[in-house]
Amino acid sequence: MFENLSLQVAPGEIFGLIGVNGAGKTSLVKAVLSLLEPDAGSVQIFGVSSKMPASRRQAAYLPENFRPPSAMKGAQFLRLVLGLHNLSFDLRRADGLARAIDLDPTALDRRIATLSKGMAQKLGLLATFLTCCPLLILDEPMSALDPRARIMLKMHMQAYRAEGKAIFLSSHILTDLEELCDRIALLHAGRIVFAGTPGELCTQQNESTLERAFLSRIGLDVNMR
Repeated sequence: MFENLSLQVAPGEIFGLIGVNGAGKTSLVKAVLSLLEPDAGSVQIFGVSSKMPASRRQAAYLPENFRPPSAMKGAQFLRLVLGLHNLSFDLRRADGLARAIDLDPTALDRRIATLSKGMAQKLGLLATFLTCCPLLILDEPMSALDPRARIMLKMHMQAYRAEGKAIFLSSHILTDLEELCDRIALLHAGRIVFAGTPGELCTQQNESTLERAFLSRIGLDVNMR
């Protein structure tokens, strides 16, 4: 699945994972969470093997294809998620954080089946942030979000980082990662072919943007028509 792959995410940083479709980004995320079993190697979360349930108590995960239970109301889903982390549901706090990521708080009183795709995505993000875990693992968190929601989400992610917590995310929206990430890793054909800051990749590839540097690094012609 992967070859000679080694990564470390530090507290107080936003770390981005980039790659083309099929490069293995989601598989790597699942391997970190022991949802997939690699043939060799090990993963530790805050010094604890990811195979141990105790390690995953320190992390909250939002999958790419997030599908919350449609029959539940938004607040019921939040109570369920927080209960798994042994946390109580605080409506005032949830309301304030919902506004911070551009989710209409009335969504908490509605059945999830009635929410748009973007609102359901924000509900998943809200549940993830409410856990206050020291590590958030987000797979394509910007999907289905409009420009305003993306901006507000990025602001909240930066505030989360400022609290000394870590965010590990995979995304195809490289302009967002260029703005957000302290470091990135480029996964290609099962190998990490670059790890460092977005600026370092741009310098290495002699390109002005992360998008163009990414294409250049994996051997695609940025001027191809």
